[in-house]
Amino acid sequence: MIASKKVFLPKKYTIKQKSIFLAVLLCVAGIFYYSWLPNPRFETETYMPLWLLRWSNTYFNMRTAIPFIPLGYLTAAWVSIPNKALVTKSSLFFRIKTFLLAIIVVCLAEGGQYFLKDRHPDLMDVFFGLLGSVAGSCMYHLIQKINLLLTKNA
Repeated sequence: MIASKKVFLPKKYTIKQKSIFLAVLLCVAGIFYYSWLPNPRFETETYMPLWLLRWSNTYFNMRTAIPFIPLGYLTAAWVSIPNKALVTKSSLFFRIKTFLLAIIVVCLAEGGQYFLKDRHPDLMDVFFGLLGSVAGSCMYHLIQKINLLLTKNA
């Protein structure tokens, strides 16, 4: 008698999951693009408004946190889609997953600067990147809690 093997096929992802995953990939690509520009002052980026160029050249470390806010929000949304019921119970597991994704992205972005001539990795950029990701993740969970409270009271 031959024992039947259970074959685990990948589940089909919904349109929402695919679109959030694509947004996460675009956000990561944007982070890598701006982190690996040869000139850290964005002088070659002629499409940016002057006020944004001035602000980003004044606040080098803080500008690192800005793209990580949507990344933190999107990764929290992406990780929580399959298990909505667990996320509403404020599971620490999902927060750790999103934090680990942010650590990987920020370390790769800063590590890549080691190989560029006029760039250098900065530990404060890592800190601000993680801070931005945590802020985005907290924003997602706060919005979910508010939605949960509003639907319970309705």
